This record gives sequence, C-alpha cells and structure tokens, in this order.
Amino acid sequence: MSIGVALLGGGIFAREEHFPAIQATKKLTLKAVYSRSLKSAKTVCEDSNEVQLYSDDSAPGRQLSDVLTRDDVHAVIVALPILVQPAVIKKALLAGKHVLSEKPIAKDLTEAQELISWYEKNIDSSKVTWGIAENFRYLSPFLKTREVIQGLGRPLGFRVRMQTFNEVGGKFYETEWRKKPEYQGGFLLDGGVHFTAGLRLLLGQDKITSVSAYTNQLQAHLPPVDTADAILRTESGVTGTFSVSFGTSFGGNEWTVACEKGVASFGDGVIKVTKPDGQADTVEYENSGNGVTNEVRAWAASIVNKNQDWQQRPKEALADLEIVSYGQLGCVFAILLRFLC
Repeated sequence: MSIGVALLGGGIFAREEHFPAIQATKKLTLKAVYSRSLKSAKTVCEDSNEVQLYSDDSAPGRQLSDVLTRDDVHAVIVALPILVQPAVIKKALLAGKHVLSEKPIAKDLTEAQELISWYEKNIDSSKVTWGIAENFRYLSPFLKTREVIQGLGRPLGFRVRMQTFNEVGGKFYETEWRKKPEYQGGFLLDGGVHFTAGLRLLLGQDKITSVSAYTNQLQAHLPPVDTADAILRTESGVTGTFSVSFGTSFGGNEWTVACEKGVASFGDGVIKVTKPDGQADTVEYENSGNGVTNEVRAWAASIVNKNQDWQQRPKEALADLEIVSYGQLGCVFAILLRFLC
C-alpha cells in the first residue's frame, strides 16, 4: 500500500529533512508540496506530473484548500511556523487526512490543551490520526542509552546540558518568525521541547512532576529569553539539573543518568558507562542521522497498521511542552497539580 502524502511547508526543515525522509519511505508517495509562497515551495522540489506545487500566491486551484480536497492525498506532514500550525492541523483533519505536525504542539499550554480537546471531541481517531513529529524520540543514542540505563538499577540523579551560541546570520536564526517570536520562549520553546523529550525518553516511566528554574536573556538578538537553568524532580523523587542556553559562550552537550550500578552518559557522539569501581566502557550504536527518516517511517507504518506510535501521540508532546513552559517562567511549578508559584 502506498500512501499519498502532501508536505505542507517550504522551510529549512521541510526541505532538508522531511522531503528526503518521505522519499526514503517506501510506504509514502509525495503528491504535493504547499508553502505560503510559490518561491519557497520550489525550493523543496519542482512542479511536475508526480508532485504539484501549491501556495497562497498561486492561481485558483493551487491553494491549500485544493491540496486537502485531493482524493489521492491521504496524509499530510505539517512543517509550518508555530503560530500557523494549529489552524492548518484542524483543516487537514476535518478534510479526512492523517496529520503529522512538527513540534512544538502549540505556542503555549493553553493552546495545546485546547487543540487536544478539540481533536478528541471532533475527530474519529479510528479513521484519521494526528501525531506530533519529535525526532529526538527516534535518535539512536537516546534509545541505546535508555537500554543501558534499564540495566543499571534504580536511577539516583541526572544532568542535561545543551549550550551553544546562536549567531545572527545562522540559517535557523534568519527565519523571520524565529527572529521576532510572537510566542513565549523563543528558541527555548522551539528547541527546548527537543531536549525535554530526550530527557523524558531516558527517564522512562518516571514522570517529571515539578520544575524550579531561573531564566535569562543573555543576547539582545534572542528575545524574550535564551537561557534556562532548572532543577527537575520526578514522580519517584529523583532530582536532576537541566541547563539549556542558545546565547552563551559555553559549548557542548551532556546527557547523564546516575544509577545504583553505574552512570550512563552520552555527548559528542559517544555513549559511556562508568561502573562504581571506576571502570568505564563505551557503547556502540547505529547512526540514525537526525531521526526524521525513522520518525516518518514509523508514522507511515502506523497509518497502514492502524496503530498509532505512542511516541507521536499529542499528549507526549504536551508533556514536553509543560516542562519548557513552566521552566521559562523562572519559578516553581508542580506540573501534575498545576500549582502557580
């Protein structure tokens, strides 16, 4: 079975990740590309008999609504700016199309919760499904490190550090909607949900229940905040640190979970396991690239098998957003109880 799919978006990630991922997935056949401008749609691929281009500035018959009425388009991947996505997600689902939309699920928790509620009330998920694209859940180092952690006994603590300097002129920075974000958090929201998703994958079923954080804007060109340093606590009482910055001279990344029988850590392409006696070993893993191809293949398989991959369920993306949203406010929140400080 081949699923006809439309790619909605002509930006960097649609062009560099989703387009080749669709091509690499045998269960999918690309039928159409839509972008807000024909110029950006053409950067993804050229108009042809196999793939037709649609845009807001195209002639009648080549608009977004026309993509959604095509009988040969059964599913869509939505890779549009954060503020635009919710309305497009609703239109596609109401048109009877399966949807995979890029993270974050929405610009804030209120909109995310409203969108999930709308989906549950208005869409028969036995016929069409909505999934959230979070490629960190498909990255080999996270999946392999999770396997290692499961063999090391009870977790005792964790550290996450993702620090870099997002310069003016960088390809992601120069996206207009990212330069002047009309949503809370800026790059901390857009990129931060990747990191909370990764941490949640490492911790498994032990849910993060509270966040205490300080935030800061270190660089004038990265509004409204670009740095968050937080302490997180899980349901079982394990605590750890979560430090993310897009505006610092610090560099590098670290993902570490300490357990009774050793410490599992990865960063810069290496998984390391250190036992209590100090003996250290490295663990090999297959290169999954950015995880997008595996993610798209899993989505296609879930449509064919009529069994949605849990990693793409909207409530998983909501949980990622909760941690980032509460941490950005720079105070203490009990996530499960929704207490304001």
